[in-house]
Amino acid sequence: MDAWRRLLPRYYDILEDQGTAQYLDCKQVQVSFDPSTPLAGLWGIHDSALEHLKIQDTPPSQSLLDLKIEIAQRIYQSCCLCEHHCNINREKMTGKCGVRDSRIASEFLHTGEEPPLIPSHTIFFSGCTFQCVFCQNWDISQYQNGAGVSPKNLAERITQRKQQGARNVNWVGGEPTSNLPFILRVLRELRINRPQVWNSNMFCSEQTMKLLHGVIDVYLTDFKYGNDACAQRLSKVNGYVSVVKQNHLIASQQGEVMIRHLVLPNHSVCCSQLILEWIRRNIPDVLVNVMGQYRPYYQAQDYEDIADVLPRDEYYRVTEYAKRLGLSLI
Repeated sequence: MDAWRRLLPRYYDILEDQGTAQYLDCKQVQVSFDPSTPLAGLWGIHDSALEHLKIQDTPPSQSLLDLKIEIAQRIYQSCCLCEHHCNINREKMTGKCGVRDSRIASEFLHTGEEPPLIPSHTIFFSGCTFQCVFCQNWDISQYQNGAGVSPKNLAERITQRKQQGARNVNWVGGEPTSNLPFILRVLRELRINRPQVWNSNMFCSEQTMKLLHGVIDVYLTDFKYGNDACAQRLSKVNGYVSVVKQNHLIASQQGEVMIRHLVLPNHSVCCSQLILEWIRRNIPDVLVNVMGQYRPYYQAQDYEDIADVLPRDEYYRVTEYAKRLGLSLI
């Protein structure tokens, strides 16, 4: 418990009403922009506002959050929210993520997340930027299951979940990245002082990470692979390692970080050890959840190295390695 409080001080301050969720502060930052301004000009205003952050006591006529929403919607029309850079108009068609209009597959108070987070109001979106062959949520990640909902109605639901005991709002999927414009519009409607959790594979673009700056309190990341070959073969994604490493560094500067790593059978050396070593060298002051619940879901039976459950001794070897590195484990 002491380690959680030490490594997530802002998160606990918000829970104890000793601090303010970043998205609420974002709504109190005055900016001035014309919607006809070219995107490069909007980014200039955005970056200046973040650099010289001035939080007002009263709601401004145009806020930094309003500007983020405008930029996100522009990006949506030539999408580069993730590092696939499809550059298509997602108001008209879908990219690799399969998402056009945001759909909520489920939302509920989750008691199976990391102990500092529970009960967590998890909001699961359909669609994903990855195509993991072992995905346990493949029915929502690879298909557009779920229902459309208005930002206002979802904000009302989030408020109800707070009254039921939710400690945070946990944006997940699938993958939340494809739904960033919608999420920002929900936050414009929301008023509660609760931490915002970005539960992501972290294959976000530089633009997405900039839009999340000043909005997200906790990055709950999924660090899957230690090399690009495994990422391409098992999740159908190129250039994984450099993108995810860079985004972890950015996340650690923008908010607080909790890292999940699911140990895959026969991948402790090529993936697990490399990831844990990188965390120790680069962002050691984060909470790490080494997860041992791998099961061969979806198409995993077609891949010999991950076609069976994770042996317990392999999981224990990885956790012992993390302990020897001195990482803070959940």
